Amino acid sequence: MSQSDPGAPDRAGRQGWVQALTSDERFRAQNVLGPAALLDAGLPLALFTVVYTAAGRDLTLSLWVALASGALLAVVRLLRKEQLQNVIAGFLGVGLAAFMANRTGRAEDVFLPGLLINVGYGLAYLVSIAVRWPLLGVFVGLVTGQGTAWRHDPALLRAYTRASLLWVGMFALRLAVQVPLYLSGEDQIGWLAGARLVMSWPLFLLVAYLSWLIIRPAYRAHQERTAAAKPGPVEG
Repeated sequence: MSQSDPGAPDRAGRQGWVQALTSDERFRAQNVLGPAALLDAGLPLALFTVVYTAAGRDLTLSLWVALASGALLAVVRLLRKEQLQNVIAGFLGVGLAAFMANRTGRAEDVFLPGLLINVGYGLAYLVSIAVRWPLLGVFVGLVTGQGTAWRHDPALLRAYTRASLLWVGMFALRLAVQVPLYLSGEDQIGWLAGARLVMSWPLFLLVAYLSWLIIRPAYRAHQERTAAAKPGPVEG
């Protein structure tokens, strides 16, 4: 798995569910996730875990397999004409995980970058809520061109805050489940890989959908109030 975190969606994923928020269409999972994203969610680390277990805990071989699958995903992204930064970030994520595990000699450390990323994103969302700049509001404002106008609408600010709390909860849940498995060492690496897979895109989709349910009514009401407040055409 690339160490880019699906819980903090990439540009394509974020635009997918934000587009559903700002249009008259329902939230659809297929508009948020593509085949490359689903592969990216599990292929490298799944193959790493399988090879590591089947090959008698051969760390070097397992890391090379993970890197090769990461390179394959990069080629898939290029063929799909995704943005170059997504291609680079995805492969560098796999490379960083492999580097850390190779350096320490501990197979479970291939999962460490992902855990640290969850800590970072969770803290970022939490701090943004504390200072009344919930990150979901910032993201939606950037994608939609709304800017920071949402901060002047108490109902929309509350909606973004509640939805951002969902993301804090998601990151906290991941850590609560995965950190004990990580600390248990390589004997639990299969369970750790499974937990990482289940709690990546599937959990992201659930939280994105719940966020959509929370934000959409307040967002639509804000749009209607903004439209009603605009002065009409001046009659000659």
